[in-house]
Amino acid sequence: MLFMLYSALTGLTLSSIFIVYTAASIASTFVVTAGMFGAMSLYGYTTKRDLSGFGNMLFMALIGIVLASLVNFWLKSEALMWAVTYIGVIVFVGLTAYDTQKLKNMGEQIDTRDTSNLRKYSILGALTLYLDFINLFLMLLRIFGNRR
Repeated sequence: MLFMLYSALTGLTLSSIFIVYTAASIASTFVVTAGMFGAMSLYGYTTKRDLSGFGNMLFMALIGIVLASLVNFWLKSEALMWAVTYIGVIVFVGLTAYDTQKLKNMGEQIDTRDTSNLRKYSILGALTLYLDFINLFLMLLRIFGNRR
């Protein structure tokens, strides 16, 4: 229920992108995002390489992105905005692969008879990947989006 509420609120918030960007650039950026997300999710699901070592680094980079974005709210530096954007793409691409592998590993360890825990992990996993996709989309939209 909370996930659906969050998704609805995010949908309302994200609807403002249709005011700022052209529909064609939103659509093309969505396709690029879906391709990148799908490729990295597939990589995270199928790779034999253990990606868990990247988790702390990606999380710290995510905190850095948030802090730099907050600082840039007052500085209004275009250079910092672009640095955050390109670093953000790298971070969310990495998080997509990492989170997919983490969810796969969790899924292999969960007792499927415990439907309460299974449901909680499913919702948490969906929210995690949803946030990866949305944030990757927004970062790519800054790069490829044509403003009105």
